[in-house]
Amino acid sequence: MITIIDYGSGNIRAIGNIYDRLKIDYTIAQSPEQVLGAEKLFLPGVGAFDETIRMLDQTGFRKALDKEVLQNKVPIMGICVGMQILADSSEEGSLPGLGYIKGKVKQIDKSLLKEKPKCPHMGWNSVVVNRQSALLDNIEPELGFYFLHSYYFDCDHQEDILTTTYYGKSFASAVHRDNVYGVQFHPEKSHHNGVHLLHNFALL
Repeated sequence: MITIIDYGSGNIRAIGNIYDRLKIDYTIAQSPEQVLGAEKLFLPGVGAFDETIRMLDQTGFRKALDKEVLQNKVPIMGICVGMQILADSSEEGSLPGLGYIKGKVKQIDKSLLKEKPKCPHMGWNSVVVNRQSALLDNIEPELGFYFLHSYYFDCDHQEDILTTTYYGKSFASAVHRDNVYGVQFHPEKSHHNGVHLLHNFALL
């Protein structure tokens, strides 16, 4: 059973629709109490870093997540801003992130970009697999995924990077440490690569 966290940010319905088609059980947690005892956690996110962290704090989800992820080692996957808030901090704001994976979120350097629109990074892009993971089973790296972001996760430790993507320079497009996973792209908009990734997470 996958618990999708509804704290007011992210394309929850689209994710649920994919799990419906895959016939994989999920529930949508609208209160911190519904997170406790979860088997797997899914953390969506759309918008700004500070706003997202603030919503987690105000709804009480942050404390529940800390307990399940840090103490009980429940697998969690964050997507887009849901991945970025796994970091310690962000250049986009001043609030501390969840700190589940060491690193800082940085703004894409527009001076490195030659194509327009330069920023945000929007559309399909390929990924390069840094290390093997069950999360990436049956993924076609060259086909890639759909991206929409102006900031990226700069990991402190290279071994936490699952995939990289090139946009002006290479950046971490998927990360993993212990029971914590994050992807910068939108699997719910990435056709069969995205479906495979969501299915893989359910099987971890």
